[in-house]
Amino acid sequence: MKILYLHQYFATPNSSAGTRSYEMAKRLVANGHEVTFVTTSASLSDSYTFAPGWNDLEIEGIKLKVLNLPYSNKDSYFNRILKFISFSIKSSIKSLSIEADVVLATSTPLTIVIPGVIYSKIKNKPMVFEVRDLWPELPIAIGALKNRFFIIIAKWLEKIAYKHSSHLIGLSPGMCEGIARHGIDESRITLATNSCDTDLFDVLPEVGQNYAMDNLKFLKGRKLIVYTGTFGAINNVKYIVELAKRAKEQEFKLCFLAIGDGMEKNDIIKYAEKVGVLNDNLYILDSIPKKEVVKLLSAADLSLSLFGPLKEMWHNSANKLFDALASNTPIAINYGGWQKDVIENHKCGLVLSQTNIDQAVNAINDFLHNEFQYKVAKDACHHLAYKVYSRDIMALRVEDALKSTLQTDVV
Repeated sequence: MKILYLHQYFATPNSSAGTRSYEMAKRLVANGHEVTFVTTSASLSDSYTFAPGWNDLEIEGIKLKVLNLPYSNKDSYFNRILKFISFSIKSSIKSLSIEADVVLATSTPLTIVIPGVIYSKIKNKPMVFEVRDLWPELPIAIGALKNRFFIIIAKWLEKIAYKHSSHLIGLSPGMCEGIARHGIDESRITLATNSCDTDLFDVLPEVGQNYAMDNLKFLKGRKLIVYTGTFGAINNVKYIVELAKRAKEQEFKLCFLAIGDGMEKNDIIKYAEKVGVLNDNLYILDSIPKKEVVKLLSAADLSLSLFGPLKEMWHNSANKLFDALASNTPIAINYGGWQKDVIENHKCGLVLSQTNIDQAVNAINDFLHNEFQYKVAKDACHHLAYKVYSRDIMALRVEDALKSTLQTDVV
């Protein structure tokens, strides 16, 4: 197949963003398909230099048409919307110059459906739409989308996306259920969660040990709990500060490390300093490339995935969970939903109370000092990474979804 892949935030392991699209495309290329992305420079490594406008790039056989359009998690919601609209218009025009058999449009943002539908209709080619978040339910829930006009437009785009897709991919059971609620037949929906890149993350213990000796001298024999991700309104990274505060009060030998960027970061740093844990048993650092995250998770005793009290986020398919599984690092979350079920059913980590911090920090401390329970969790991580959530397994599901559209008429 010749595949036109629309994703505004394509990233590689040299970047600090999620690499799902890169990993899917790499496997599609290895299986003999031709993949061309229309994307932006936003999530690509700083090692690339881009001229104004469109740039051509090739990475491991993947062709990219890259619009020079910077982006930051610190951008205001309004500025983000403007960039979404700008890219949707420019990518619609650019995409029409590319020959493809099928178009794969992956959110977020939801505006990615605009170039997808335009290409599908003008070129008479099928479109597969990949739902990474249930928009617009999520941005409405967190207050990112308040303007009534924008809400109406977003809901209209959602209907357009589902109506004009030959097939849809959901990244969690909840997302697939959300798609089906719009009257989409289950035969047109594929579950392909985020997944475990074992080739990248499953490394020898020495990798983590050396990384800790060189970069984490502040550990001093303490257990390491890490958070790698966005410091955004929905992530509630302040929760880590509360954990560190209680752990310090109880003199637990725990050390917390939060790495990333986002709108809330400066406020969290100030709060950590105020309660006396910053650079004591909590360290807050800048984002690092995915390849460095590999070493960090190898050094960590526990990985954290966090959200605030929003049930809409329970359908999320958090990269942090799958990276932890791939690195055989037990995972702790503080929310419900299908990921909670995975952890409880397979005993690969902990589900923490979101409101009872004392209970949560005690659970972490007990877990990390229980050798039998910890070994069970590490073994479960390995099983899930290779047998259930392998990136190879999920890539085949995406490939089959694309192939299925070429056997049916365009919707």
